[in-house]
Amino acid sequence: MSQPFSKMGVVGAGSMGSNLAMLFTENGLQVSIFDVKPENIDALPTVFEGGLDAKYRDCITLFKEYKPFMESLGGTGMPKLLVFSIPHGSAADKIIEDIRDHLAEGDIILDGGNEWYLNAERRQKYLQPHGVSYISMGVSGGYQSARRGPSISPSGDKRALDSVMPLLEKFAAKDPKTGLPCVVNLGPAGCGHYVKMIHNGIEQGILGIVNEAWELMYKCLNIDLDTISKIFMEWGSEGELKRNFLINIGAEICGRHHPNNHPSHVLNEVQDKVVQDADETEGTGIWSVMEATKRHVSAPTIASAHFFRIASADRAQRLSVVDNLGESLGAARKQQVDEVFCKAFVEDLRLAVYCACLASFAQGLNLIARASADEGWGVDLASCIRIWREGCIIRSEYIADLLQPLLEKECKLTNILTLRPVGEEVRRTLPALKKVVVTAIEWNAHIPALSASLEYYKYCAGKHLPSQFMEAEMDYFGAHSYDLKCDGPGEVKKGQHHFEWKPA
Repeated sequence: MSQPFSKMGVVGAGSMGSNLAMLFTENGLQVSIFDVKPENIDALPTVFEGGLDAKYRDCITLFKEYKPFMESLGGTGMPKLLVFSIPHGSAADKIIEDIRDHLAEGDIILDGGNEWYLNAERRQKYLQPHGVSYISMGVSGGYQSARRGPSISPSGDKRALDSVMPLLEKFAAKDPKTGLPCVVNLGPAGCGHYVKMIHNGIEQGILGIVNEAWELMYKCLNIDLDTISKIFMEWGSEGELKRNFLINIGAEICGRHHPNNHPSHVLNEVQDKVVQDADETEGTGIWSVMEATKRHVSAPTIASAHFFRIASADRAQRLSVVDNLGESLGAARKQQVDEVFCKAFVEDLRLAVYCACLASFAQGLNLIARASADEGWGVDLASCIRIWREGCIIRSEYIADLLQPLLEKECKLTNILTLRPVGEEVRRTLPALKKVVVTAIEWNAHIPALSASLEYYKYCAGKHLPSQFMEAEMDYFGAHSYDLKCDGPGEVKKGQHHFEWKPA
């Protein structure tokens, strides 16, 4: 039975929390907002004045103390409903401890932060004996989607989720094709945050891919930003990259000039470093790479894009390396090419970007499937694609249209590269990816994600890999043993054969 809610408490008054509050209010809820930093609360009236219709502003109440905040959510026979929109880690633990005495049986906490799934599961176990449900809830799409409708990936206690699902379905982004809300109960425990974490891993891969495509056009082909904006716009309007979110916003970014007719592009003033991983404000990329290693899933597109970001963060150290190794080693080279070559290369680049994006999806979905099997979650990969159709950063209509119906038929699949239609797409576009990678190497462009995607396809489809030599060397120095070719493919476990290459 669905439980109606008329009040919502939002913990966290940053960009995500404040935009969620406005979204909730416009959909009929009385919203209370609390933040541990009083200055964040003080800033909200200005935020609401610029982003919320006056008729809704009286429906939001601001608090700087826990007790009145929690008391504002009470009601006769009505459980309290809270949404956390705060940094991952100890912040949520501290807040739970501070409000613990104000929580009662039946209360529900929706943790909408980018949290480590094991932290979510630990809190679920801590609160469950007290009758408080802690829902592990990924919220995708950034603060813009938080304002208009995000993609939501919740998990946890089924009864609690059933009670809040009508609300979540109301607030979630809607698939423009079907009108279905981009929210599904993904299963038990912390799988909601796990799926959101891998969403961000896939996102990390695609960010790297699009970043590399931009450099090839801007720094190597010397295409101006306004023209690149039009190219991205064309890519995102039809074909394999249709409604790809990162392509679409890339068009906006490349075309954005300073206000007041200033001739300079905003992009040209942005420093070349991504610090969100290195300063630990963003953990999902790090966790995705860790999980790929822990669960023995090959995810080189995601990992290579991540390590590129890490290297970019410390610009001061990079400049020291430039002084030592020379500037030309790491500088993309500008090319002199004719219009025919340029047009053909840009088309190959479009197909290469799509092929590499498909690799990032394959790696992320493989990781979700492996974790789901390991943990007994029963996560449906088709449902993941469904909630990623709108309101999230990895939205990509063509890829979703390709994968969702296939995964609905193959509910126990772990690797989409075994699906024939996916194989056809890879075979069709892989020549373009190869051509782009070879050319980019000649031009000294930075292509960690594109090149890693190419190698991923090559070794995943390798019937005879050179790893037999590696296995022999490991047997030589460590007596690790090996399988024989005549034994067949065998299982993923230690081989039964050893050769005494050299006596001790």
